[in-house]
Amino acid sequence: MSMPRQNVAPKLPTLPRGDQIAAYSTYLEAQKAVEALSAAGFPVQHVTIVGTDLKMVERVTGRLTYSRVAAAGVASGAWFGLFVGLLLSLFGGTGTALPLFVAIGIGAGFGLLFSVLSYSLTRGKRDFTSASQIVAMSYALLCDSDRAGEAGRILREKNLQGTAAVLQQPVGYSAPVQAGTPAPYVAPGQPAATPPSGPPAGPTPPAPTGEPKYGVRVVDGKPQYPTQPPTP
Repeated sequence: MSMPRQNVAPKLPTLPRGDQIAAYSTYLEAQKAVEALSAAGFPVQHVTIVGTDLKMVERVTGRLTYSRVAAAGVASGAWFGLFVGLLLSLFGGTGTALPLFVAIGIGAGFGLLFSVLSYSLTRGKRDFTSASQIVAMSYALLCDSDRAGEAGRILREKNLQGTAAVLQQPVGYSAPVQAGTPAPYVAPGQPAATPPSGPPAGPTPPAPTGEPKYGVRVVDGKPQYPTQPPTP
């Protein structure tokens, strides 16, 4: 009995491969599509979610003041003191709650001291609080080539194809390039440039008879052709 294939992350950084079956603007939509595939009995170990055009977003949550720093320091110190006090109460054998309250008070005091001291050393260089996260502009849903048709059919039935359900070429595919010829750069989302058709634009080459490039000189209504030097 063969074991099912597992989508194991490689040890070295490598690009994902497969056919793009859908694309979504948010990770929640991509997650919902994978959940729909799983609910339909599709082996989701063949599916990969790829975020493209990553951006680091830092959202400022508020202004940092001494009062907020002190309150946060007291709270964190009190929690640590509570943990130490519980240990002393359980293993100290005193049978009273006095060590618990003492530990909470000492922890709150040290937390207040350390937080205010560390904030004062910054000298107002970063007096705000924020939360950072990595956000992708779009999330592509890839599937192995041999199961991509089935996965796409399930998403179409559930109307979860997203914004771009079909890709012209599989992800990771690159057209062969002749040696010595640099590959043209194509920006993401832009069509590849096609070579112009027809003869190349430029000045008209001179006629084989030695006539001028842009016409024949006319004097008194008669064309003047350059004379060939006599052959010795």
